Amino acid sequence: MIRKSWWKILSFLLLFYTCTYGFYVKVPKLDDRMKESIRNFFFHVPMWFTMMILLLVSVIYAIRYLRNPSPKNDAYSVAFAATGVVYGALGLITGAIWANYQWGSPWSGDPKQNGAAIALLIYLAYFVLRGSMNEEDKKGRIGAVYNIFAFFMLFPTLWILPRLTESLHPGGEGSDGNPGINGKDMDSQMRAVFYPAVLGWTLLGVWISTLKIRCQLLIEKKMSS
Repeated sequence: MIRKSWWKILSFLLLFYTCTYGFYVKVPKLDDRMKESIRNFFFHVPMWFTMMILLLVSVIYAIRYLRNPSPKNDAYSVAFAATGVVYGALGLITGAIWANYQWGSPWSGDPKQNGAAIALLIYLAYFVLRGSMNEEDKKGRIGAVYNIFAFFMLFPTLWILPRLTESLHPGGEGSDGNPGINGKDMDSQMRAVFYPAVLGWTLLGVWISTLKIRCQLLIEKKMSS
């Protein structure tokens, strides 16, 4: 039992470590306005890392479904996409909390904020599209194709277009001098929290997705019997 659940235990331990030591570790004083809000980096950024990983797994299973249209591949694709969207929403929320302190408003229409919102709306349309169809085979095939489209739309909405315009967000054009942090600003103590946080949140995302998959497969088995 422990051999099968070791990664779940590891996820719990890593997140417990992040949520405790993350508030005690000494952080660099990069800006007078940053102060303790820099600790949001341990939660906000890992959410986006995890979202990208989960959505990547989802699109892989979508491609597998197009090659081998089995209910299992479809269930995996949908479950990882759903959990990825939840993490994306948490990324937006944690970013808005930080922005309220640093920019004076939780939502300032920054290009990266808008791009992230558009990316999530595209994925929400994926679930609306699936929900509008009753035929399972059609739902799976059209959903898989749209999933691939939605994944590749992440790159212009999150990484390309926001960097072509002025942005308050760290890492964007015109962001120099704004209170923020990027990977180059982390010291060894911050890295000791950040990387375990990414791994812990990712394992939790996989855990949640596998639970959703098991529930979905049980429902389908019950309906077919």
